[in-house]
Amino acid sequence: MGDEGLFGDLPMQTSGKAFDAGGPRVREPVRDQVELRAVDLDRLIGAEHPARVIWGYVQKLDLSSLEQTVRAREHTPGQAPVSPQLLLALWLYATSAGIGSARALARLCESHDAYRWLCGGVSVNYHGLADFRTADPELLDRLLTENVATLSAANVINLDEVVQDGVRVRASAGAASFRRSKTLHKELKKARRRVELLRQEVNDDPDASNRRIRAAGERAAREREARVSAALAKLAEIEAERERRAKTNKKQVAKQKEPRASTTDPQARIMKMADGGYRPSYNCQLGTVAEGQIVVAVEATAVGSDRGLLRPMLAQIERRYGRRPRRYLVDGGFNKNDDTEWAADLGVNVYGPPIRSKHNTAPYAPRHDDGPGVAAWRKRMNSPHGKAVYKRRSMGECINARFRHWGLRQLLVRGRLKVQAVLNMFALANNILQGYRLIQIAG
Repeated sequence: MGDEGLFGDLPMQTSGKAFDAGGPRVREPVRDQVELRAVDLDRLIGAEHPARVIWGYVQKLDLSSLEQTVRAREHTPGQAPVSPQLLLALWLYATSAGIGSARALARLCESHDAYRWLCGGVSVNYHGLADFRTADPELLDRLLTENVATLSAANVINLDEVVQDGVRVRASAGAASFRRSKTLHKELKKARRRVELLRQEVNDDPDASNRRIRAAGERAAREREARVSAALAKLAEIEAERERRAKTNKKQVAKQKEPRASTTDPQARIMKMADGGYRPSYNCQLGTVAEGQIVVAVEATAVGSDRGLLRPMLAQIERRYGRRPRRYLVDGGFNKNDDTEWAADLGVNVYGPPIRSKHNTAPYAPRHDDGPGVAAWRKRMNSPHGKAVYKRRSMGECINARFRHWGLRQLLVRGRLKVQAVLNMFALANNILQGYRLIQIAG
């Protein structure tokens, strides 16, 4: 039988259009979906990660003074607060990473692996972080002393040679917030009238919600009044200091403008910065062991010049560690003959260049009014040995650069005590990481 007999009744097939497969089919990311993920927190960071180093240090601390203030107790109701050890570790690591904002730190605790590892599932908020950083400056001061003393006892650093340097840091105050005495008295009267008005409105208003709003306004007005009063007190100190200087340099004081104080941060002063500009700032003094880049003492001052700040720092070092360095390296801005003589009487040899004379006299030539300490200093700095020792001062600049890199360019807190707490936090974070590195090298 032929093919026509078998398939003759089938319809004829006509050639149709080619099949359209459509566009490319790929898997696109969908980022608004919610996922449940199994995460091993301990493997989020490496074994030698700085967060582990800082947490290992914090775990060994005695923070019982902070724990005693916790009102939540076992077998009693109430929300448990965040552990002081965790808050301290978070701020130390954040400082070493250049994070100075409590809000930014709170966000990182939710998204960054290192902060998530430190938190270990504990939630934190920026209010608690901000309050903790400056709540106890004395504790941070004590921790810095204990840290340096431990490194010294382990022969990791040598306190015989200390470098002092000053770093001017922009204050959290605007230049327009500085007012003269007459304006400050007017602002104080306005603030007091505002407080009385709001207080009367709070007492007369029967609505609870409006009363809370007005109470917040009253609190803000009281804070404004307190800042203006503090500015007036600071202005009185400035005027008294100017009167003392007028006794020895009347012409220079007469050329100066009328003193002013800030209503935002009364303790900040307008200083000349490294770029030649003038801005509200603090002069942050750092005493360091340059050999190991360890900070041994810090001091936040409102004095624009480094001249005369050698003596307070030396006294602080002796108070902290019960000893004085044998060699003390400073730059030319600290030079003051009275301080050099005072240090020599205590057995401390100061290494620092003299102030250039406008008469082009020999800076190291003996003078008739030199005391034995100043005469020894001139001879020491004119010798090859003294110049070789002084070259080591440049190593102290590494810490200044590190702190600048960590964000010590503008302060986010107000008041000298809070600035001091931030400085102690910078110093402690630096010493923990540097001390760990030095111990690893020595071991």
